[in-house]
Amino acid sequence: MMKLNECAKGSTCYVKNVLVADAIGRRLEALGLNEKTPVVLLNKKGSGSVIIKVRGTRLALGRQIASGIEVEEGQA
Repeated sequence: MMKLNECAKGSTCYVKNVLVADAIGRRLEALGLNEKTPVVLLNKKGSGSVIIKVRGTRLALGRQIASGIEVEEGQA
C-alpha cells in the first residue's frame, strides 16, 4: 500500500483508504474520490502536491491531503 503522492506520474492507481480530517474526507467523497475509484496522477510538484484526474475532473491536492490517501496500482 502506498500514498497518492508516491505514485509515478502518469500512472493509474485505485483508492484504498482516505485517512484525512472528517470535513476534508466528506468533501473528497463529494468530488468522487471514493474507495476503489481509479485516479490518474497527472503531475507532481516538488513540494509534494499533486494534480490528479478523477471521474473526468482534474483536482489539485496539497501534500498533507495527498499523503493521507492510500492507493494501490493495478486493478481495484
